[in-house]
Amino acid sequence: MTDTATRNPTRVQLACAMNPAHRAAMPLRGLIFDFDGLIVDTETATADAWHQVHAEDGFVADPAVLHSVVGHVGIEVDIWTAYPESYDRGSLSARFLRYTRQRCLEAPVLPGVTELLDTARAAGLPLAVASNSTHRHVEGHLAARGLLDRFLAVVCREDVERGKPAPDLYLAALERLGLEAADVVAFEDSVPGHQAAAAAGLRVIVVPNPSTRGDVFPFATRRMESMREVNLAFLTKL
Repeated sequence: MTDTATRNPTRVQLACAMNPAHRAAMPLRGLIFDFDGLIVDTETATADAWHQVHAEDGFVADPAVLHSVVGHVGIEVDIWTAYPESYDRGSLSARFLRYTRQRCLEAPVLPGVTELLDTARAAGLPLAVASNSTHRHVEGHLAARGLLDRFLAVVCREDVERGKPAPDLYLAALERLGLEAADVVAFEDSVPGHQAAAAAGLRVIVVPNPSTRGDVFPFATRRMESMREVNLAFLTKL
């Protein structure tokens, strides 16, 4: 099996995940959320910081360069292609990281997220996060916004061998919740993320952020424009 095959969900996995017959009369017993761009729009904060570095130096950033890494982990891309080779990439990255951290700290919880978390918890549904980011990043931001205690489990890239688009994070989150994939709905904002959830057998609600709004999500159960459109009554009918 090739390295690409081990990192990505297979066509069989995705086809089974989206089989309408397989979806009939499924219960709702838990919810699993991505973090970046879904609970807090750190994706836009990151993009804005990247553009800020370019603008300060008099260069124009190509959004497609940064978009190529959205939702992925462990891929190597030179995001400073607008700069001559003579520029110190380490210095650029340090400034970018500093700006990104500040902007992410200032980013609010996205509309509709807190309401859904509270409603789900009141209904007794266990909640989890499945993220390609680190525990320090995810749990730090959740704690800073008073949301960490909403989740029974937080599964991050340190916890699995393969990140999204492989299904490992979602499979690990299901195990932590003690639930079957057919009983759980996932929430994602990126192409790799929704592939991962579908490959794990979950129904997937895609709510794109500004960075992914132009993408196509072929394995989404539903695509929504905002988390404000989502409620438990809607989810029980998927």
